[in-house]
Amino acid sequence: MIRGVFRRIGRGLSKTRHAFGRRFDQLIRGRLKVDAALLEELEELLIGADVGPQVAAELVASLREKVSRREIADPEMLKKSLIDELLKRVSLKAEDPVRIFPHVVLVVGVNGSGKTTTIAKIAQREILDGKKTLLVAADTFRAAAIEQLSLWGERVGAQVLSHQPGSDPSAVAFDAIAAARARGIDLVLVDTAGRLQTSANLMEELKKIRRVIAKAMPGAPHETLLVLDAATGQNALFQARIFNEALGITGTVLTKLDGTAKGGVVVPIIAQLGIPVRFVGVGEAPEDLLSFDPEAYVKGLFEGDDWDDQRGE
Repeated sequence: MIRGVFRRIGRGLSKTRHAFGRRFDQLIRGRLKVDAALLEELEELLIGADVGPQVAAELVASLREKVSRREIADPEMLKKSLIDELLKRVSLKAEDPVRIFPHVVLVVGVNGSGKTTTIAKIAQREILDGKKTLLVAADTFRAAAIEQLSLWGERVGAQVLSHQPGSDPSAVAFDAIAAARARGIDLVLVDTAGRLQTSANLMEELKKIRRVIAKAMPGAPHETLLVLDAATGQNALFQARIFNEALGITGTVLTKLDGTAKGGVVVPIIAQLGIPVRFVGVGEAPEDLLSFDPEAYVKGLFEGDDWDDQRGE
């Protein structure tokens, strides 16, 4: 990863860093040894940073064991070991899938998570790379969603396929596959509803869309991305669990990372659910959607913009 992107992930974590990394430094300042009281305070700090009770307990248990084996002798060594343990837990990196054309990506998430905007940002990345991209307005329950996707399509230069508001979302998705094949489309991004009367209704609708896409093109969708608002903290973990159980999520997108102190939720999403983070959003502009980098993320929890990044340009 180039130096600029590495640093931008760190900058996007500034609020989380002040809520966690700075407090950690305050926690160990002036202490000469690592004792039970320090580890208990660290566990509380991790929970407060939205790492979650389960992962926080596992992290502290690992550190406690290292202390007992005398692998950690002082608070600075504790910090290094904590960084190592966090990195182990977030190093499940999403691999770029083998592209089958058209490559179909089903994008899901609750309303307000930044789903439609994320689709547009992904489309712009692909278009700048020379790929013909089709945006599919399968959130037919809200006329505003269709209009928003159409406006984004015009803005980034992507084709858009939509039906009338209230149409069957699965029919829209089915027609999109046929259109993508006819037009020589490289990437199909399917926008979906984020709210129906109940969670069960939403999941059944999304499952139906998946089945119809698979019928139209065996093996599709090739990716199912879940868009999560990082600012919702542990609720994002809950959403990830529910969507994953219903749909088999292949990756997540954490939006609004720059606007929240709850960026620690990345850790349990990866560590507890085994779902890789594909992208993180650190701003409003299309170029602010960045590929997730585990090392940049963990480093960004502790260090600021003055990194001496040795990776090179």
